[in-house]
Amino acid sequence: MKAIVVTDEAAGTAGMTLVERPEPAPAINDVVVQVHASGFVPTEMEWPSTWTDRLGRDRTPSIPGHELAGVVSALGYGATGLSVGQRVFGLTDWTRDGTLAEYVAVEARNLAPLPGDVDFTVGASLPISGLTAWQGLFEHGRLRAGQSVLVHGAAGAVGSMVTQLAREFGAYVIGTGRAADRQRALDFGAHEFVDLGNEALEDVGGVDLVFDVIGGDIGKRSAGLIRAGGTLVSVVGPPEVRPADALTIDFVVTSDRGQLGEIVQRVRDGRLRTNIGNVAGLDDAVAALNPTERITGKTIISARS
Repeated sequence: MKAIVVTDEAAGTAGMTLVERPEPAPAINDVVVQVHASGFVPTEMEWPSTWTDRLGRDRTPSIPGHELAGVVSALGYGATGLSVGQRVFGLTDWTRDGTLAEYVAVEARNLAPLPGDVDFTVGASLPISGLTAWQGLFEHGRLRAGQSVLVHGAAGAVGSMVTQLAREFGAYVIGTGRAADRQRALDFGAHEFVDLGNEALEDVGGVDLVFDVIGGDIGKRSAGLIRAGGTLVSVVGPPEVRPADALTIDFVVTSDRGQLGEIVQRVRDGRLRTNIGNVAGLDDAVAALNPTERITGKTIISARS
């Protein structure tokens, strides 16, 4: 099968190559999925799990990508809840070969049925962005109607999902980003927008929840904006500055079949829009994942013509 592999951590995405690899065999509780579309997060090149297994052993050349939509082609021993020929989407294990390939082996429990009226490209754009938004807002942020939410990177793949879900559940949403992102963030449902390059973040005042996908100086300054009893949720590591009288939570997204179902149903009925910036074929994936200009939204790699 065709697959994208990486071998050199220092080279990052520039070190990606398209190669031929054997098709994976399903382990216990696995299914093999014929990948139709896959997603990729650029920061994967910085994750230890891209380069080593759970015991710290080198696992290169490794196949990156952890989001997929496709069709089940084989069942491993003990795999339940799915059948051969079924359309699925979901999130693969961090420390195993991923989805930038024509086939991938993944635990059955990490996949959910993909309805027939949802395109594979759309399905592949949902797992990391959608689950990160859902878990950050509802499991970790304990969002309630009437609260205010500051969403960093509100026009991005994760931030746009956070914005839409927070607004659906009755929050007042303040998005942030670059000046060029203002209208896009407002279109996704932000009530206000802060241009981080030209406007004072501190003018936002107090908020109940900060959803941080940026970190660094922005993360530090955000800590001072959280009201007593509020929460700072981070997906970029432990916050460097902790807010007074508020919770700080950093988390790594996990797959959840029920939550994937909630997310895809919202796509089907129009409550949730995906944020896809570019779609490219597997033969063109290396170039697409090394863009020469900024892409707003998620890059999806299609493994089927």
